Amino acid sequence: MSTVTISAQDINKLRQMTGAGMMDCRKALTETNGDFEAAIDWLRKQGQKVAAKRSDREAKEGVVIAKTTADNKTGIVVCVSCETDFVSKNADFVAFAQTIADAAISSNVKSLDELNNTTVNGSKVSDLVNDKLASIGEKIGITKFERVDAPYVASYIHGAYRIGVLVGLSKEAAEAGKDVAMQIAALNPVAVDAESVPADVIAREKDIALEQLKNDPKMAGKPADMLDKIAAGKLNAFFKEQTLVAQAFVKDGGKTVGDYLKSVSSDLKVTEFKRVALG
Repeated sequence: MSTVTISAQDINKLRQMTGAGMMDCRKALTETNGDFEAAIDWLRKQGQKVAAKRSDREAKEGVVIAKTTADNKTGIVVCVSCETDFVSKNADFVAFAQTIADAAISSNVKSLDELNNTTVNGSKVSDLVNDKLASIGEKIGITKFERVDAPYVASYIHGAYRIGVLVGLSKEAAEAGKDVAMQIAALNPVAVDAESVPADVIAREKDIALEQLKNDPKMAGKPADMLDKIAAGKLNAFFKEQTLVAQAFVKDGGKTVGDYLKSVSSDLKVTEFKRVALG
């Protein structure tokens, strides 16, 4: 075999042509003396089956990182997913996810696409992900990204990096922010309050309530307006259970989250929240 020099440009070119990982492309070019057509054939014989298998596997494990800027005005949460808990619990993989989150913060990233195109130490994040995929042999990727901007943002990571929460507050309140974030991690509300529940969610819940009533023999023959009123009551119960400020506060079931916020400061409000969980 002749000693052909394989340049970084050659590796990148083959990578762009095939979508294969950097290490695979390097080996393919080395094995075929830099012949691109032969390298593509080599990848198809050696790697394409692996790539297809990876694409069919679900990345249900991973690491969720939530963090804020130093001034607590902006928070981000990212999920870097993988296939096994063996990888997700590995310190190097957790550190890799932290690097991605740090890049999102330092580059003021606003979307997942923007994050993938952010540069870290001269390399795009998307390339770093591909390199990590090639090195560990599992399907990995940045599967979720959320951001919150507010006068004060609190972040919270639950468990072994399995749930990340951001809470936007109307004013600085670090302890309250952590308490509310823990509430969101535990009870997963659908919205801050009834007014902020998406219209499609309300319509679906109302339809479910009406259908339940129509199927209830006790409701047979009842007028439509009565059914509507009962359905509205069921919807109010949904708001109480599923909206943040109306939920019973996990640290004190005798008050709602809204009551708790008022006890901290009369004008303290949650402006928005984001919750990202594995799976």
